[in-house]
Amino acid sequence: MAYNKGKAVFFIISLLLVSIISSSNIVLATDVYYVQAGDSLYGIARRFNTSPVVLQRINGLESDLIYPGQALKILKRPEIIHQVQSGETLYQIAKQYQTTVAVLKEINLLADERIYPGQNLIIVSDSVINKPPIRPNTYTIQEGDNLYQIAKRFQIPLELLCLVNNIDQTAIIKPGQIMRIPVDGAIQNNIYQKIKVNESELELLARLVTAEAKGEPLEGQVAVAATVLNRVLDARYPNSVYDVIYHVYKGRYQFSPISDGRINEPATQSAYEAVQLALSGWDPSNGARGFFNPDKSLDAWVRAQTVTATIGNHVFITF
Repeated sequence: MAYNKGKAVFFIISLLLVSIISSSNIVLATDVYYVQAGDSLYGIARRFNTSPVVLQRINGLESDLIYPGQALKILKRPEIIHQVQSGETLYQIAKQYQTTVAVLKEINLLADERIYPGQNLIIVSDSVINKPPIRPNTYTIQEGDNLYQIAKRFQIPLELLCLVNNIDQTAIIKPGQIMRIPVDGAIQNNIYQKIKVNESELELLARLVTAEAKGEPLEGQVAVAATVLNRVLDARYPNSVYDVIYHVYKGRYQFSPISDGRINEPATQSAYEAVQLALSGWDPSNGARGFFNPDKSLDAWVRAQTVTATIGNHVFITF
């Protein structure tokens, strides 16, 4: 990712931070961000949907002072802040959030398992432990490559390859050019093939994607569509796209665009593409059943669920 600010370019380099706790190895999926002139810890935390406290703790900072060129670790998944209640133990809290005592100790810089009421603990779901997020890989074009050969090599439809890279099938590619390759297991073993979707449902799903994710990156729009498809395959939900979108639970529609009328707005071209990509088997949400915008939703229940992916302004969750 590159973010231009004047002449400055911000670089994120993915890596795995390996922390050794006692006799066990704990692997947390992180990115590295290099501090630029004019940055503040607060600004960086806001940019990556985290908090200055988290950045201080995982980077071992004694204050909020940072300097240009400094490498800061950034958690790949958003965290939850849990305030310790009277009588709670670290083990109980770890179990509640499906993580481990060792991870809680590491993230919160705890020397032992002693905690006290009112203490704020940073919670990181086990979805970041030993599980870097599944995202499209990249491929650097070599001399003699063409789009057909690349699609065949990675066992994906040519149409999908072109849609992901926002190019035409007749586009000229050059050596050194980097292409995104969605090659996770869902593409090669499309679990959505069993879902029957008619033309009106395609239109409806594209309108929902538009209403929920207009302006989001294509990957995020695909993730929204995939979330609906994941619900169709989940026995707890209706078994059609139409019925999932209009599903009513406890007297409320599950998707807000149904309630406020945004579902009736025309679908964008990128939303149609996102729906086709999802139906092709690409699930950037990693099996999510829901999603929310942390800047808009204060719902404690959704924030307590297991995070599967963070794309653009949305956090994708399963439950």
